[in-house]
Amino acid sequence: MKWLIDAQLPRRLAVRLTDLGHDAIHTLDLLRRNRSTDSDICRIADASGRILVSKDRDFLDSFYINGTPSQLLWVPIGNITNTELLIRFESLLPDLQEAFADSRCVEMTLAGLIIHR
Repeated sequence: MKWLIDAQLPRRLAVRLTDLGHDAIHTLDLLRRNRSTDSDICRIADASGRILVSKDRDFLDSFYINGTPSQLLWVPIGNITNTELLIRFESLLPDLQEAFADSRCVEMTLAGLIIHR
């Protein structure tokens, strides 16, 4: 899978996904780095076929209102450690792969995944 990790999430997530065989980049890897606008991030994710991973509610709103990003993993899990986030993400990867086979928007909560239709 191809991922674009937004600024509020750790770069370590992109590194870990890459280690697991995925194609993952962080906004720090973009030309404007973390100064990239939301519209730039959506455009880059859509143009490169990446699932945008973000905690930012604005992207969920944009998904429903504007249809972009074309694929979104919204992660409104509050304050957990980066290590906890990496463990949770890795444990849910098989479920995420299955979820994105049928849906374009998935929410990762502390309780699990919510598929948005």
